[in-house]
Amino acid sequence: MSDVTEAAGPDGGSTADTGPMRRSVEVEYWVVDENGRLTEPGGLVDAAAGVEREFVVPLLEVKTSPCESTAELREELFDRLDRVLERADALDKGLVPLATPICDGDIPDLGSERTRVQDRVLGDRFEYVRHCAGTHVHVEQLPGREIDQLNLLTALDPALALVNSSPYFGHEPLAAGARSMLYRWMAYDHLPWQGELWPYAESTEEWGTRLERRYEAFVTGAVVTGCDREAVEGCFTPESAAWTPVKLRAEFGTVEWRSADAALPSQVVRLADDIAGVVERLEDAEFRVGEDPWEGGERRGVGDEAVVLPPFETVRERVEDAVRDGLASDAVRSYLERMGFETAAYEPLSAGLREERPLTEADARRVRLDHAERLGREVRRRHPVRSD
Repeated sequence: MSDVTEAAGPDGGSTADTGPMRRSVEVEYWVVDENGRLTEPGGLVDAAAGVEREFVVPLLEVKTSPCESTAELREELFDRLDRVLERADALDKGLVPLATPICDGDIPDLGSERTRVQDRVLGDRFEYVRHCAGTHVHVEQLPGREIDQLNLLTALDPALALVNSSPYFGHEPLAAGARSMLYRWMAYDHLPWQGELWPYAESTEEWGTRLERRYEAFVTGAVVTGCDREAVEGCFTPESAAWTPVKLRAEFGTVEWRSADAALPSQVVRLADDIAGVVERLEDAEFRVGEDPWEGGERRGVGDEAVVLPPFETVRERVEDAVRDGLASDAVRSYLERMGFETAAYEPLSAGLREERPLTEADARRVRLDHAERLGREVRRRHPVRSD
């Protein structure tokens, strides 16, 4: 997934002390032709600002700039998607808001040096990553509260269940959040510190030390597989070589939450708003990390006066439930409600797709076309007439 966003201020730093907390999103969509087959984006790439190729051929990323309000974020995301879809109509293409392509067989990549290094390090497991499309939410850093933001977003990680959008790897049912299972537990199972959620951090210095250690382990692993050290170090930095779901982004002055699936734009906007809203409570509320027991007492979770995070082990258990069962898990719904989310407001696409039987190729093409049409209807309903 891309490690580039427009989330920093003009000087590259945080602007939290001069206005509302800004947020931005990056969303990846599969590109299909008129028959529902995966295809390359072609002319969609230059249809709007913030639109880029991803590392695999049939994947397109749409990014927003930093926005100060939900209304601004919604307007910008929908406008950019509207421009892309206008071009897509002319080219008989569509955008599919699903976390996996529901496609058997290999997904071709663009063949960059960065991709070749990952392919050597992960081997056959890298094919799992090629089947993943996600959403990244950035919130700008609050000066002096960066590590609190990081730990809070770590505790919010089970919120991935709110937008699980595909239960399939290939044509086979896998989990409510198939992408999360592929990315965290299958692609990086022999490098768990690269892809899994990291425990709470005590300080930004500790976070930096973790990054350096993971980076050196990654570079060493790449060299062992035959890669040139200088070439690896030229493609990756300590920040970009860690695929952990929550990251401090020094380059952009943001904290990035990378766990959500690709989803319909309305779901993306709602989720970004909810995430930013919870993080904003740090400005006024008492904050405590890892209080135990999590199940007892009145002051736990996210409230107006206090934000009390559960022990990390509780977070990890709820993440596993969120990946395997999504909002069908009572434990996940209860946890997210306590952490400030209205779970009833979300309707994850995965829940409507999950079946016990494998899909046929014809089924898969139909599913992709149905969801491309659904995304198109949603964007055009928001932007029935667009003015340049």
